[in-house]
Amino acid sequence: MSHTLFELHKAKLDAALNAIRTRDYYSAYPESPSPRKYGETADKDGQGAFKAHLNTSFKLDMPGITGEAGSEVSPYGFDLGIKYPTVDIDVLLPAMNEARKAWRDIGVDARTGICLEILKRINQRSFEMGYSVMHTSGQGFMMAFQAGGPHAQDRGLEAIAYSYDAMTHTPGAATWTKPQGKHDPLVMDKTFTVTGRGVALVIGCSTFPTWNTYPGLFASLVTGNPVIVKPHPAGILPAALTIQIAQEVLSEQGLPPYIASMVIDADPSQPCTKTLAQREEIRVIDFTGNTAFGDWLEQNCHQAVVYTEKAGVNTIIIDSTDNFKGMIQNLSFTLSLYSGQMCTTPQDIFIPAGGIETDQGHKSFDEVAEALSTGITRFLSDPERAAMVLGCIQAEVTDQRVDSARELGERVGTIVRESDRPENPWFKEGRMRSPLLIAVDADKEDAYMEELFGPISFLVRTDSNAHSIELAHKAVKNHGAITMGCYSTSEAVLDQIEEAALDVGVALSINLTGGVYVNQSAAFSDFHATGSNPAANASLSDLAFVANRFRVVQSRKHA
Repeated sequence: MSHTLFELHKAKLDAALNAIRTRDYYSAYPESPSPRKYGETADKDGQGAFKAHLNTSFKLDMPGITGEAGSEVSPYGFDLGIKYPTVDIDVLLPAMNEARKAWRDIGVDARTGICLEILKRINQRSFEMGYSVMHTSGQGFMMAFQAGGPHAQDRGLEAIAYSYDAMTHTPGAATWTKPQGKHDPLVMDKTFTVTGRGVALVIGCSTFPTWNTYPGLFASLVTGNPVIVKPHPAGILPAALTIQIAQEVLSEQGLPPYIASMVIDADPSQPCTKTLAQREEIRVIDFTGNTAFGDWLEQNCHQAVVYTEKAGVNTIIIDSTDNFKGMIQNLSFTLSLYSGQMCTTPQDIFIPAGGIETDQGHKSFDEVAEALSTGITRFLSDPERAAMVLGCIQAEVTDQRVDSARELGERVGTIVRESDRPENPWFKEGRMRSPLLIAVDADKEDAYMEELFGPISFLVRTDSNAHSIELAHKAVKNHGAITMGCYSTSEAVLDQIEEAALDVGVALSINLTGGVYVNQSAAFSDFHATGSNPAANASLSDLAFVANRFRVVQSRKHA
């Protein structure tokens, strides 16, 4: 039956395999929440399904359930009231480790088919997932639907494709024939079995509870590792829905449903993540979150292969432009999207003190700063658009950080744009902030050379374009970055910037003025992070991200 699922989804797998090789545009799951794509009642049904979860007990099938917990609060201003099972990991982990044998024995094709079926069913519930992501992360609905739904699903499929490619690099069986001159050749039959490393742990984040979770989840699962998702306490529901769907498919295939499980904190004030991460059964760990905890995992979980995406200081270098209006519009959207709560949002924008050359003539530093401030304000002038683009601030600590950054800006520089608190037309209690812009001199490195997560950006006044490149290079080398952007009409300058980006291993976006933004990343074509600077030790996704999650064990006998 599992092989039937492989055949059912083989065309989609083949398309994904082709996409990761060509790097051209490909998306398996429609990103538009159109009734033509998902059905006339999909939105209403999905919103109803989300609301049906509120103030209920969520059911999962796992050994060792001890009770329930959960205290999620929507950034839009209401309690979700959902309780999820808590488990005794001394019971769950041994059971999952035992289930690893059955998961191994069904083979590569069967596991691949099952994972593709899980993704199909997740996609069918994209509206329910979208509302769940919206009301845990604070994203606007369109972003929550796309990034939390189809785009996350594409990233999951991408990980499956890379994993399948890696696992099938070696044949499952071979006949080995060694000539022996006048004597009969030596002939042996050999088998090669892909085996997972053990139980895998995926530690989710609050801002992107599916997009950052699905690559590790599906890469580990398809390569033969039972998986525990440990969601952020503020973003449990999207993970719970994912695991519930996976368990349904596993059960239908006659497999232990707890091959995919979820562990939450029984008491959020006493998180269990460190204890769980250091268990001997845990052999693969995926983490997205702050640098301090990512470093702790890398330094203390020696029994596991650890993949981390941590904090960084993303940069923009502005040297010159032949489309000033397009540059300002592009950056205005970039800095506003999800109130800067993305690991790809630019924080430091380096501009020469002497200004820049543009198609509108020379622009001074102050004129560039004012244009960006005005561009953001105009872009957010429509309340409904502002609500959809900005979303809500996920955590109170991020909201407080904006106020602290403003105080810092007054001490070391100039406030170019205040971060105001727009009112959401649909959710009056929503926690909203618009971008804060601070102009500082380049020598104020203590202010801008560390990540300040949230809608906070520095316009850094540099001595020259060469100085801008030097500082951007330094920021990425010392603190890491997922993205770097630049604007220049000089090929020589662009060559210098590209060399700097290559040297520190950061993805570079050049002269973006249209409908592509530096903080967006397309599955199957764009690599998210490189693993070459302190912001991350892995890339989503490449062969290195999947190949160390499994081993090939051989057996041989005389033919």
